[in-house]
Amino acid sequence: MSHLTLASSRVKTFDHLRQLHAQLILHSLHGESHWLTLLLTRCARIQAPLPYARLLFESIPHPTARAFATMFKHCSQLGTHEDVAALFARMSSLAVTPDASLYPILIKWLGSDAISLHARILKLGHASDRYVRNAIMNFYAHHGSVETAERLFDEMPERTVVDWNSMLSAYWKWDCRKEALRMFDSMPDRNIISWTVMVSGLSRVGEFDVARRFFDEMPERSIVSWNAMLSGYTQNGQAEEALRLFDRMMGVGIQPNETTWVVVITACSMKGDLRFAESLVGSLIERNANLNCFIKTALIDMYASCRSLAKARKIFYEMEDQNLVSWNAMIAAYTREGDLSAAKELFDVMPARDVVSWNSMISGYAQNGQWSPAIELFKEMAIVKGLKPDEVTMSSIIAACGHLGALEFGRWLVCYISENQIRLNISGYNALIFMYSRCGSIEDARRVFREMSKRDVFSYNSLISGLASIGEGLEVLKLMENMEEERIEPDNITYLGILTGCSHAGLLLEGCRVFEMIESPTVDHYACKVDLLGRAGRLDEAKRVIDGMPLKPHAGVYGALLNACRIHKRVKLAEFAARELFKLEPENSGNYVLLSNIYASAGRWGDGESVREIMRKRGVDKMIGCSWVEFGGKVHQFVAGDRSHCQSEEIHEMLKEVGRKMRALGYIAEESLSLEVS
Repeated sequence: MSHLTLASSRVKTFDHLRQLHAQLILHSLHGESHWLTLLLTRCARIQAPLPYARLLFESIPHPTARAFATMFKHCSQLGTHEDVAALFARMSSLAVTPDASLYPILIKWLGSDAISLHARILKLGHASDRYVRNAIMNFYAHHGSVETAERLFDEMPERTVVDWNSMLSAYWKWDCRKEALRMFDSMPDRNIISWTVMVSGLSRVGEFDVARRFFDEMPERSIVSWNAMLSGYTQNGQAEEALRLFDRMMGVGIQPNETTWVVVITACSMKGDLRFAESLVGSLIERNANLNCFIKTALIDMYASCRSLAKARKIFYEMEDQNLVSWNAMIAAYTREGDLSAAKELFDVMPARDVVSWNSMISGYAQNGQWSPAIELFKEMAIVKGLKPDEVTMSSIIAACGHLGALEFGRWLVCYISENQIRLNISGYNALIFMYSRCGSIEDARRVFREMSKRDVFSYNSLISGLASIGEGLEVLKLMENMEEERIEPDNITYLGILTGCSHAGLLLEGCRVFEMIESPTVDHYACKVDLLGRAGRLDEAKRVIDGMPLKPHAGVYGALLNACRIHKRVKLAEFAARELFKLEPENSGNYVLLSNIYASAGRWGDGESVREIMRKRGVDKMIGCSWVEFGGKVHQFVAGDRSHCQSEEIHEMLKEVGRKMRALGYIAEESLSLEVS
């Protein structure tokens, strides 16, 4: 039978394997364990279809430990966690004692459940096997603690470069940067994996210059090394650097693999340049790259980022191998373009949904200002069995509550997070600060901020904005000092919040000092300074600031001046500000209303009438007032003149009663600031 043994060694494809199987049947050997196990070994080598391998395995009369090990290996490549668990259960029921080679596969696939194997390994004496030993150390590094992994590493009588690399990866996983650098320096031998682990780890913590130095010093590089550096740049938003490195890689003749293309396409998505995107697609076609599902999904995201939704849609609908990630990418593409109806239509017909699917749709609503639909969709998600919202879901919904002022529902969310043991990341806590601030519960916002173990610039911005809106200028300035102590650099939003806080609190000198600290003030910062000076009555100085601006003023600048003119009754300056606003925002009725009110307060009724005439000629309608209030966990919206609410009669009766009580207490409405537009 030597010719059959020789034939088995030449098996390269599934067709070869089936031909060998046919020869075994022809020679009546298809029922012998030896030959069936040999066939199974070849299945694992060429990654033959799992159902075929399973049929072979089940036809073995008395599977040996070797047959089980082969089948475990094959399942680990193509199967699921359940396949491996079922196989392990069958092996136990047949009382087959696994050999050492099986445990690394079992440990890897059982994940956090593999801890029960450690005692069995010690009992059977397999702990001395270097592959088993390394698998145990890896298990503790990923599912236990880095200290336990360290202890196992230190107890090894001899260590291979694989052991060193495993420990190096463990340090990076647990953010032990110093220990990783120390270990790398003390390694007796290094290979490509050692260097690549360092490049990946340093990139992940944002140390691109150091990561690049390690990459450039590598004695040799594999495609995995190039991918690690490319991924580091891309994952941290360094798209230009990633694309430059890709050009260099192509220049030295390294052939991209499928992972490379996905990373480079992602970098191109961040660039948002359609012309560049098209040239990249041309390279893919020219090189006859295998456009698998992952590459096509990355292309969908790229075209969506380049505002070419039609091309994204074309790729999606032409895909024969659509998976969950592809569906999610297409939904995200629609929401990015603001086409929420198309996104929801796709969401509704998805064959299956995961947390990312729900998050894509919920965040799509939130990013497009559709706060109520976002919350309603979350309520549907919360009752789906087997689905648990994550920190991304909660950040979007908490922020939606802040925008709607839905404090009652927001408090329910906090309880929901606690009951379901959802771990919020820093963005989630920032969203909580934003929600509490917007809903007027500033003490809760302060509490969340204090309790955070780590804060970033967004944490400070959320609290500063909330405090600024209620005039807590001194506290805002104190927070700016705290930022300096924590070495957190203020950004443009920070300075806007601080200037607003100073303005609302009347802290003119402090606000002017903060403005001088801004290296490159934006138009919004100038608007804040004009507001600061205007509220303090320094309107002529505010006008000089506008005249000396190095940037073109926008409506916010003139709006701040116009409002200050209303407060301090500066009619002539108000006319200047209004003229500029009419040019910038000819359809904004609020500017006309404000100028007319200023005329009315000065007794210039004829000028007020001329403003009304301008509005009529330009077809500008007075903006309809709108408000909403949360009651009983539901947000109720009210529009001026609308009586469609189911409790409209009771509400208006209550308003009349409140009005009567206010007048009884001496309240008189300021009718001089009233504009009626017919």
